[in-house]
Amino acid sequence: MYSMVSHPASAGSSATHAVTNQPPPLAPYDASDDPVLLEGLRREGAGWAEEGLRRLGLRAGSAEAQEWADLANRHEPVLRTHDRYGNRVDEVDFHPSWHHLMRTAVAEGLAGAPWAQDRTGAHVARTAGGLVWGHTDAGHGCPTSMTYAAIPALRKEPELAKVYEPLLTGREYEPELRVPTEKRGLLAGMGMTEKQGGSDVRTNTTAATPTAESGVYTLRGHKWFTSAPMCDVFLVLAQAPGGLSCFLVPRILPDGSRNTFRIQRLKDKLGNRSNASSEPEFDATVAWLVGPEGQGVKTIIEMVNCTRLDCVMMSATLMRRTLVEAGHHARHRSAFGARLIDQPLMRNVLADLALESEAATALTLRLAGAADRAVRGDAGEQAFRRIATAVGKYWVTKRGPAFTAEALECLGGNGYVEDSGMPRHYREAPLLSIWEGSGNVNALDVLRALRRDPDTAQALFGELALARGADARLDSAVARLKDLLATASEPGARRLVEHMALTLQAGLLVRYAPPAVADAFCATRLGGDWGHAFGTLPDAADVDAVLARALPGGD
Repeated sequence: MYSMVSHPASAGSSATHAVTNQPPPLAPYDASDDPVLLEGLRREGAGWAEEGLRRLGLRAGSAEAQEWADLANRHEPVLRTHDRYGNRVDEVDFHPSWHHLMRTAVAEGLAGAPWAQDRTGAHVARTAGGLVWGHTDAGHGCPTSMTYAAIPALRKEPELAKVYEPLLTGREYEPELRVPTEKRGLLAGMGMTEKQGGSDVRTNTTAATPTAESGVYTLRGHKWFTSAPMCDVFLVLAQAPGGLSCFLVPRILPDGSRNTFRIQRLKDKLGNRSNASSEPEFDATVAWLVGPEGQGVKTIIEMVNCTRLDCVMMSATLMRRTLVEAGHHARHRSAFGARLIDQPLMRNVLADLALESEAATALTLRLAGAADRAVRGDAGEQAFRRIATAVGKYWVTKRGPAFTAEALECLGGNGYVEDSGMPRHYREAPLLSIWEGSGNVNALDVLRALRRDPDTAQALFGELALARGADARLDSAVARLKDLLATASEPGARRLVEHMALTLQAGLLVRYAPPAVADAFCATRLGGDWGHAFGTLPDAADVDAVLARALPGGD
């Protein structure tokens, strides 16, 4: 017989699973604990909002809010086309955590509230709030952004603005579909793109037919990307007799009946999973004209500036959020006899990420300041905003995916598993370069602005002149930018816009950041013939030969 020998070390079934050398949870932490953010807030005229921002930062970094973000993404929205009796309802059900996130965002003024504040820096304070609250979940930033952006477009039709603006600027979140004027707060969505056109909205085929009532039309068509379909009202582009026009479409009509808004499906997206993006079909859908017939693009141009700013802000937020996570991991993880944070190569990686994050945040807040002053009638800031927002949208959002990938790698294999949250951030990053015009669209928009409005170039160089003489590398970069502008071409648009972005960021850091930060940024980002995104080949490159080799049979 075999004797039974006791082994104390194996007495517990989990003895082999003792956890060592793993970081503790990041939460709770203060998402506003960022000197770049706070300095920019004060510099751009919203220092009065600092106390509230710090309070929001603690809430964003709380274990509760971080759990809301996780649950809202794990339990994705579900489309319910019919009720139990067979009636068409076209509703989307969200996890309760989504509503917690939305309720906080709206109450904190991250939707339309700044438009109702007659206070300098109101739009800066909102952007700073997004930089902080965005540490939770990016998806719910979509309906708050669209609501914010809808208001300048709606003001093109004062009678509609009189009814809806007080509700869109409110701080009450009421998700149920009801008659809009019976609610204390509204959210706005947008239906611009169609499957055959995408960013080329002038090819839209949705038809708008006038009714006997002045300003009222019926729509018939199919939209390709309409996010947040549970919003109360939508701005929609459609072809009226006078050309492409903008319309306001409510989900619930004034008499309490449901407007025709048939949701064909929800998009199965790479990221942004907490937010529902849909394909709605319009059929005799009631709509109100916003702005003159045939001027739909002109009507929504300010809306585009607002949503592009939010794309920059959300990218900068992802950078900061993932940098914080990477730094936290490095402080608590050891390898090869030392903590990661103490190892020279890891320090180099983290420092480089920190430079990129600071430059993105500083530019975001400068753009928010320009938006705030432009709204108040500053023509110079309006010109700067027109070009710099498109520049920032192109570059900062382009840097996002590479940045989040590097931050994820700082966690190694731990960063590749869903529980870390890093894969969610990584999947989110590419959206911000695509939404509101992809890289090519924004680069070409910069060229158009320069050709049509000479004040934009003057505003850009006026901004750069504020740092003249502070760094020789920056001065050389500005001189080179002038040369690039003189020979600006469509194939070289990305190269030009990248250089604009880097000089703008460097100028801000030279003026406002500590010398070590500004020096490191100028030494790295302004050196040589450097291109960091696809599509930055020099004009001298033989593009035809490259394409002939890569794509046999023609390019």
